[in-house]
Amino acid sequence: MRVREETFDTYWRFATLRQEVFFNKINNTPPPWTNDPIINTYKFCNAYRASDRVSQYLLKNVIYDDNRSKNEEEVLFRILLFKIFNKIETWEYLEEKIGNYITLSNFDFKVYSSILQEAMNLGYVIYTSAYMSCASKEFGYDKKHQNHLALIDKMVVQDRVVNRIVKAKNFEAVFQIIQEYPLLGKFMAYQLATDINYSEIINFDENSFTIAGPGAERGISKCFLDTDGKTYTDIIHWMTENQENEFQRLGLNFQSLWGRQLQAIDCQNLFCETDKYCRAAFPDLKSNRKKIKAKFTPTPQPIDYFYPPKWGINEKVQKTLTQRLPPLKIPDLQHNCQQLSLELDPLLETKSDKSDKLSKSHKQYKQETQKKKSKNVQNSDTEKSHQLCLF
Repeated sequence: MRVREETFDTYWRFATLRQEVFFNKINNTPPPWTNDPIINTYKFCNAYRASDRVSQYLLKNVIYDDNRSKNEEEVLFRILLFKIFNKIETWEYLEEKIGNYITLSNFDFKVYSSILQEAMNLGYVIYTSAYMSCASKEFGYDKKHQNHLALIDKMVVQDRVVNRIVKAKNFEAVFQIIQEYPLLGKFMAYQLATDINYSEIINFDENSFTIAGPGAERGISKCFLDTDGKTYTDIIHWMTENQENEFQRLGLNFQSLWGRQLQAIDCQNLFCETDKYCRAAFPDLKSNRKKIKAKFTPTPQPIDYFYPPKWGINEKVQKTLTQRLPPLKIPDLQHNCQQLSLELDPLLETKSDKSDKLSKSHKQYKQETQKKKSKNVQNSDTEKSHQLCLF
């Protein structure tokens, strides 16, 4: 095994810096939260998947909300419905139109389909931009969202798939059950299995099974010159098992998630984020994606972090949250920004006065808080590598 030293080390440094940003934001430390110009400029996921905004919403508002049913079938239904679209605004739009909590008893294909179609007719984007979901007409419907609603009906109502999931003997078996269904590729099946494992439905070791998504595969290719025939899964497991040694080797003070080490799903995600980071840091590396599309923009509301209770870290989390500094006052941002709403399709944004107003407020805020442009990171002309014994 041979690593590309610059990018392999960047993987660990990025994880450390991103977690540093995470805790600086929690503590309401004034920005910039890092000296790294790339992280300050572009949008990156957290080092820990469960810390991302959408995952936090899933945990607090979809899975563990005290006002919602704890019935296993109900919980699974909510997870699937939320994650198929993976967008907070879509979930809240549905509940607003339904006029009640989303439950199996009020799940009606025609009603839900009509609500989502109405949103799209208004120009709203109902799916996440984080990843592409399958859009085939597997269930015979012309619209993507209709086929996905039919898929959920098939899994939860017709097949009662929760019965198979709760009887699964290991994490990989849950993944295999989900992957049997159409419209769900292996990466989406793995993501769904992970989200279900956040709940009380199942309780498997996250490190017992993992697979690499497309972004992680690109990241691994950038970090390794030669994998000696080892699989992407083998490499992710090695990174998970050797994280402490690597942080120590580089003299990095990595702040874990209140004592919880990076799990396989996190190390998988970090390869994806490293791929993104390298597009700016090492642009000469060959890749089918050359630029980072999303720029970083601060969110007005801090997150009160919450994790699956079975992880045993929420008391530590709450202690940290109660000790943080008072939140920073950002002029006009909270006044001008509405509550989360579905994003308008770019082609229709100019037709919306509300969108124009929001755009102007963001532009004004950006002008008030803009710092000096950071210098581009220079890429070394020579490629360093060293041998790495993985197994």
